[in-house]
Amino acid sequence: MDVARLPLAHRLPAPVAYVLGGGGAYGAVQMGMLRALALSDLRPDLVVGTSVGSINGAIVAADPGRAAAALAELWPQIDRKQVFPGRVITHAIATAGGRPYLFDPGPLAELLAAYLPVASVEELAVPFTAVATDLDTGEIVLIDEGDLRQALLASSAIPGVFPWVERDGRRLVDGGLGAMVPVRQAVDLGAASVVVLDCGQYRPSSRRPDGLLDVLVQSLAIAARQQVTSDLAVAENLPVVYLPAPHAIRSTLFDFAHTGPLADSAYADAVPMLAALAAAGDGPLEPGLYGDPPVAAAHPAVAELRRA
Repeated sequence: MDVARLPLAHRLPAPVAYVLGGGGAYGAVQMGMLRALALSDLRPDLVVGTSVGSINGAIVAADPGRAAAALAELWPQIDRKQVFPGRVITHAIATAGGRPYLFDPGPLAELLAAYLPVASVEELAVPFTAVATDLDTGEIVLIDEGDLRQALLASSAIPGVFPWVERDGRRLVDGGLGAMVPVRQAVDLGAASVVVLDCGQYRPSSRRPDGLLDVLVQSLAIAARQQVTSDLAVAENLPVVYLPAPHAIRSTLFDFAHTGPLADSAYADAVPMLAALAAAGDGPLEPGLYGDPPVAAAHPAVAELRRA
């Protein structure tokens, strides 16, 4: 088989959604997954992303054929100071003085301005939705129009870490509060099959969360595990291809020093999985879960959905 052209498009019923979950610095794994997907003939009909997945997803939606190369240019440029500038203790003092967030989003906004190829969601080549959360009501908010940079900042605004984003009279924060991996939202938007690019951020950690940021991350992870477990029930009705996230992530989601190894590990795991799906048959995939999401081991209902 020519690994440079894995035949997968005929196996996934259209419309095909790429769903990119949240995970801070772990978003580098999605770069590796997209490198693997680029070896196939598969292309998304819609893209849905949460938090860092919304940023990577916007690059995918701008040009799916070149997304892996574009992210390979972007991610090595990112360091902690660009996303989380300054010292935590300094910002904690400011927060104690009444400011409701730790970090100024300005450097992240500048980074997005430098790398986003278009200004508005509507200009993207593929339909795209960024997932955010209404801070006041808890409602999941789907952003599929308007200013692209603002949409991505809203989807990525971890409460207490970044300020909320005012949009349409709402205070919007990170979409990971309600949809860390927005599979159900993609189905609601019309997807007939889903390819999940999961950062693995919500996997149970062996490290005890003691610091302020670690506690915030752990809180999001607990909520995310419940959401993903519930939402994967959509696999009863359509195929969900869940690409493998690295199992041994030893860095934190605030540490951008491991971009290369994370991407390479995700690529190495995704290629054989995609090749196996391409070789397994000629017809469309049956409804079910293809892959091994982190929640499957602890949740029998998810494990029962697995087909491969």
